[in-house]
Amino acid sequence: MIVSWRNRRAHNNKMKNNNRLCEDLDAEINVPTHFRCPISLDLMKDPVTLCTGITYDRENIERWIEAGNETCPFTKQVLETFDLIPNHILRRMIQDWCVQNRSLGVERIPTPRIPVSQCEVSEVCSRIVGATRRGDGKKCGELVRKIKNWGKESERNKRCIMENGTGCILSASFESFARDSFEKHINLLVEILLVLSWMSPLGKDGRSKLGTESSLRCIIWLLRNGDLSGRQSAVLVLKEILHSDDRRIITNTLRAIEGVVEALFFLIKEPISPTATKASLMAIYCMISSTTKNDMITSRFLEMGLVGVIVEAIAEADKSVCEKALGVLDEICNTEKGKEEACNNALIMAVLVKKVLRVSEWATELSVSILWKLCDEESVRIEAIQVGTFKKLLVILQVGCGEGTKEKVKELLKLLNVYNNRVDCCVDSSMGFKYLKKPF
Repeated sequence: MIVSWRNRRAHNNKMKNNNRLCEDLDAEINVPTHFRCPISLDLMKDPVTLCTGITYDRENIERWIEAGNETCPFTKQVLETFDLIPNHILRRMIQDWCVQNRSLGVERIPTPRIPVSQCEVSEVCSRIVGATRRGDGKKCGELVRKIKNWGKESERNKRCIMENGTGCILSASFESFARDSFEKHINLLVEILLVLSWMSPLGKDGRSKLGTESSLRCIIWLLRNGDLSGRQSAVLVLKEILHSDDRRIITNTLRAIEGVVEALFFLIKEPISPTATKASLMAIYCMISSTTKNDMITSRFLEMGLVGVIVEAIAEADKSVCEKALGVLDEICNTEKGKEEACNNALIMAVLVKKVLRVSEWATELSVSILWKLCDEESVRIEAIQVGTFKKLLVILQVGCGEGTKEKVKELLKLLNVYNNRVDCCVDSSMGFKYLKKPF
């Protein structure tokens, strides 16, 4: 206790000294008022002037305008125009002030890049259309890289690029060069996918261009043979294409393309990034859910061992990946062969019960749905009792859940109650659940 108290006292003294140091530093550095943004009161990094003559930091005033405000925050005047004029003189003054106070720990703000404009984006898109029509892959590649570099500079640039129909233009260009010869234009096609991978939603026209057989063949080829960034871009775009009203048509097109099942399966079995894993799971879910039961695609996934890989992913994954993996497993269990594979997995029951009430409400609902589908077999019900399912189901009723999930929980409790006193299980009789209404 003495050591613990001394450690806390030392920690508190250290915190007091740090706070005193920060206060002394603030006292030494007197930031001029006209260098501060009127919205955040922080030192401006990219000062821009409104039509009212008031200067703000670009990020803050853009956020103000995007929130739907039509007045100047400082003067309250209605804005006649939303043009933001860079205040280069003030920015250089701020930079000079930063250099003068460098000895006090002030870092010089970098010179900001001028954001891309709608006119610039429209011009580049028009030139891409022309280069695509001529079959000029070299010129088209230069223009795509220009768009990619704009997007790297800021989120604002990305929004401007997406809002001007660039996704549709690039999708049409991708489809055209993929139809011509994707091996010949593979570098260009990879560049286009890299840009398209952060454009969501692509829009109906864009998805229709990417959903053609020639485009899909190229995407699947990159899924199997591309480098890490190319494979990730390909699966992100494929997920975007499948996540639409036309996914049944696109899935039918994918049937004729060799290697799509294998490519998506190995992206989960041998993950390259959480982003790619989530996109792969969503693509698999869309493909399985848009086909009939015991379809060839679903059967192929099961033959490769998808159930085992999914169970391992659920056991080790973070919240987002876990939810998507549970969604795929729930869809798989709608088929007889899928249920059989799941029942034969030695870990599935323990993994599902462990995730109940630990990940999210959605994950709990999916776990209950899978348990409900699997508990047709007596051996499965006995195993469910042994890993503590009965107790978890009672807790679900206690904390509350949706009506659909509640009905499944009640049915499961009726099935499992028969075995509850016969099997050695994890239920503690002193849990005190007597106040709960019996659902059976």
